[in-house]
This record gives sequence, structure tokens and C-alpha cells, in this order.
Amino acid sequence: QVRLVESGGGLVQTGGSLRLSCAAFGNIISINSISWYHQAPGKQRELVATITRGGRTSYADSMKSRFTISRETANNTVFLEVNNLKRDDTGVYYCKAVPLFGRDYWGQGTVVTVSS
Repeated sequence: QVRLVESGGGLVQTGGSLRLSCAAFGNIISINSISWYHQAPGKQRELVATITRGGRTSYADSMKSRFTISRETANNTVFLEVNNLKRDDTGVYYCKAVPLFGRDYWGQGTVVTVSS
């Protein structure tokens, strides 16, 4: 079992920055990758970025310029930094853990609201 807890969301002005955190608990050794997803109001959840157990990162094409995924292995935490926030970045940000075997795990999400 893996439990994910996101934090760091809030109300931010356009042009600002945020760092979101995803803390992993439980069977950490089984995790093959962790991804961040964004779900805007009324829209489907979409992939933002992924970091693998080996530290390799990848991004959705539209997310490359303003998003950075990183990790702090000592605390089993994955971060998503977002710069130059836009109103379209509003929504819920979720992290997902993909284990080597078995089902994926999702966190409860953290809400980001970008206002002008």
C-alpha cells in the first residue's frame, strides 16, 4: 500500500510561483514513478510531469517551459514547481504513484487558484 499526501496549493496571483509537494508513505520501495496531474474546473485530468525511480523526468509538451518536477529522496517527497502562473493553471493538482506491480495510487489533491 502507498499513501500520497499533496500540499502547497493556495490562492496566487497571475505571474506568481508555487511549489507543490507530494509526500509518499507506506511501501515506498515499490514505487516505479510518480506523476503530477492537473484537473481544471469542468475538464479532464491531464498529465503534467513524471519522475521515475531512477530520477528521469519527463513533461507534457505544453508544460515544459513553466513546470519543474523534482524529488527529495530523504523525505520521500516529490515537488512540482510552477512559475509564471496563469489563470488556466487553476484547478486541482494530484500526484499519482505507479508501482512496479499492482494498481496505481492517487493522492487527494491540492487546490490552486490563480487570480488576476
